[in-house]
Amino acid sequence: MANRIAELRQVRAQRISEARQLLDAATAEQRELTGEERTAWEAAMADEARLHDQIDAEERTARAEATLGTFDRMAEDEARSGKPGHRFQARSLQALNGGAASAEWRTLLGTMNQELRQAWSQYMFTGEKRALQVDLDTAGGFLVTPLQVVDQLIKAIDDQVFIRQHATVLAVPNADSLGVPTLDADPADADWTAELGTGNEDSTMAFGRRELHPHPLAKRLKISRTLLRKVPNSEGLAMQRLGYKFGITQEKNFLTGNGSNQPLGVFTASNYGISTGRDVATGNSATAIAMAGLINAKYALKAAYWSRARWIFHRDAVKQIALLRDESGGAGTGQFLWYPSVRDGEPDRLLGLPMDVSEYAPNTFTSALYVGILGDFSNYWIADSLALEMQRLVELYATTNQVALIGRMESDGMPVLEEAFVRVKLG
Repeated sequence: MANRIAELRQVRAQRISEARQLLDAATAEQRELTGEERTAWEAAMADEARLHDQIDAEERTARAEATLGTFDRMAEDEARSGKPGHRFQARSLQALNGGAASAEWRTLLGTMNQELRQAWSQYMFTGEKRALQVDLDTAGGFLVTPLQVVDQLIKAIDDQVFIRQHATVLAVPNADSLGVPTLDADPADADWTAELGTGNEDSTMAFGRRELHPHPLAKRLKISRTLLRKVPNSEGLAMQRLGYKFGITQEKNFLTGNGSNQPLGVFTASNYGISTGRDVATGNSATAIAMAGLINAKYALKAAYWSRARWIFHRDAVKQIALLRDESGGAGTGQFLWYPSVRDGEPDRLLGLPMDVSEYAPNTFTSALYVGILGDFSNYWIADSLALEMQRLVELYATTNQVALIGRMESDGMPVLEEAFVRVKLG
């Protein structure tokens, strides 16, 4: 798998190099691309986008494959040592390792024993029930999910929603909401005064509070009974696909959600998140991103945020950005603003800062619309409730020889410090 990814990266780098050679040749001769050159450039950039997506898919698959057999290995470790061998993968669960004293966590930790995990798996995929200490709703078929499966599903979301990897993720298993304290206004500047003076009393400093309310999120997945019978890793497949569906839904809303019974996205102008005061359009045209617009956006963000800041664009925007270069030294002499990655695990860079490409970022290039964002995403907060349920529907799809799994979770998210973000807007 590693060799395959390396080969794809080399091919992507070659196609990018070919595209740049076409641009360099035209720039050196101070002319536009010919029709034939334009067609070749378009083909090279289309290949680059396809290879980028393929590399991403290969890396995700490799991460998913690396988790196969996790439960069996934990069971073997526990059998040898006689002690629970579980180590949480999700950051939100790692933060609560010390919370096992609560009644809720004692209940969840009680699902970690090997016999119960095996019984849960048996019930999920064969319907067999065993008399264990698991509360079953005989009418609806709900059951307490083993903690390892909760952790596995959250890890799948971390892999597939890149904002989660950079955001601040908090677990709120015992609360309906999470209060976010905010500093709405700083004190006024200090006063020059006499030795014994205390300055004027400040009346401008103000604190505020915002609320994160984990909202229900659900997805139904139908699986062929034949597949369940013939494929040894059906359980892993089901969890991977459910994780993918939960992940895609969250990515869309972390970017463009309106905050009404869903997360508030970074591309949604709101006084509760990022207001229009953090929009930068100067330098961009009404239909295209320009070098000046990107430079203005970068320097609208305080330098203290740069060490953790990242760009987010749609691949259609990256296609425009790939053409931009610094022409301050004269035509044909400037450096390109965009530097594609050629190493595993290293992101593309724009103006020296890493860049993520999302299919769910805005890509309509019309006056006054958003086309990108730069920000320190540790200031995007995500609150998760860990009340995960799995429901198995057998009879409903019996005529089509299928079984349905329904996954449910609760989550919310919002930017909590708007000065840590700058949105790129067309003029």
